[in-house]
Amino acid sequence: MFDADRWIEIWVTITRNKTRSLLTCFGVFWGILMLVILLGTGTGFKNAMFKNVDGFATNSVFFESDRTSEPYRGFNKGRYWSMRNRDIEAIQREVKGIDALSPVIWGSRSDKNIVYGQVAGTYNVKGVFPDYFQIEKQELHFGRLLNTIDLQERRKVCLIGTRICEELFKNEDPCGKYIRVNGLYYQVVGVIKQIASGVNIGGRAESTVFLPFNTMQQTLNQGDILHFLCVSVIPGHPIQQAISDITDILKNQNEISPTDPQAVSVINLAAQFGMFENLFAGIDILVWLVGMGTLLAGIIGISNIMMVTVKERTREIGVRRAIGAKPWNIISQVMSESLVLTAMAGLLGLSAGVFLLDIVDRLLTIQPQSNDTMILNPGVNIGTAVAATIVLLICGMLAGLIPAWRAMQIKAIDAIREE
Repeated sequence: MFDADRWIEIWVTITRNKTRSLLTCFGVFWGILMLVILLGTGTGFKNAMFKNVDGFATNSVFFESDRTSEPYRGFNKGRYWSMRNRDIEAIQREVKGIDALSPVIWGSRSDKNIVYGQVAGTYNVKGVFPDYFQIEKQELHFGRLLNTIDLQERRKVCLIGTRICEELFKNEDPCGKYIRVNGLYYQVVGVIKQIASGVNIGGRAESTVFLPFNTMQQTLNQGDILHFLCVSVIPGHPIQQAISDITDILKNQNEISPTDPQAVSVINLAAQFGMFENLFAGIDILVWLVGMGTLLAGIIGISNIMMVTVKERTREIGVRRAIGAKPWNIISQVMSESLVLTAMAGLLGLSAGVFLLDIVDRLLTIQPQSNDTMILNPGVNIGTAVAATIVLLICGMLAGLIPAWRAMQIKAIDAIREE
């Protein structure tokens, strides 16, 4: 049941020594304020970093052929080799846990290699599987993406980036029109823009022409050679196992020593993303330690002030004990005062921290955003705010624990005698 008299008494006790109460509350206020600001800033750094890779498959791995470093089965050390279509078929058939797979073949970037009417430009050209757009996701502006039928029927169609659309078609819908790519004509079926701003595969999509892999492989007259292999793994599947299986297949089918460490170059993007996740987890732990240290200093201050308060109220506590006050009445009185002081200061600090972070977020929103933004949407989520509040209340109770124990040690007869 709500005891109005007790809370009135607590408030009177707190306001009796306003200067002392304010100084005590400032330590807790500052501690929780620093904790919130540090957590919000860390979140802003994390948001900015991961925005650069938004839309890019974080569980992806890339493979590329390199010179061999060991002789094997009659082949000399230093041999050049290339991945082939049969490698893709074997990987699709034998390797478990693959979510998306796309070989890549690069086209020549010669001067003015893309032409529409009287307008020409120099852009990247690459052939891919439809699965490629699950690994490097794109924002579709016009038309559609490449599909399986384009691949199977070796259609002479293409996707172009938004920059190409702007320079060749003045940002008008180019779907259905034909452009000349390295001397051959292809029908435009879509216009795309890369979502991720900080990572790409062989150049920005905005300045790239995408062709069906089989079509480009045929028009380049390179047989069944491919230049690059992109793979994304099903979430939860061991990525190192997939890397090992794919590497073994590539070495086995291309007469490469199983112990050759150089012949197959592997770019494990999943491991790099995992490293970033661990880095920010470590930063969060460090922030909590620093914030809790500052908060602890404030809590110790409240505990000391409560000890002084108990000392000053020795006679009052003795009289209450003499007239029949139960131990719980004394303990709850002291701990309630400590909890109220801590909660008031802490919630004010929490509110002030959230308010300051919101101001910073609004100021950053006003400024033009760029790809190298260091902080983005700083703030704390509701889970963090609840956790900070719970920690605050627990600390408030602990701050009153020792003073409450000290109050219980006061004997009624000694307290009444004390001047």
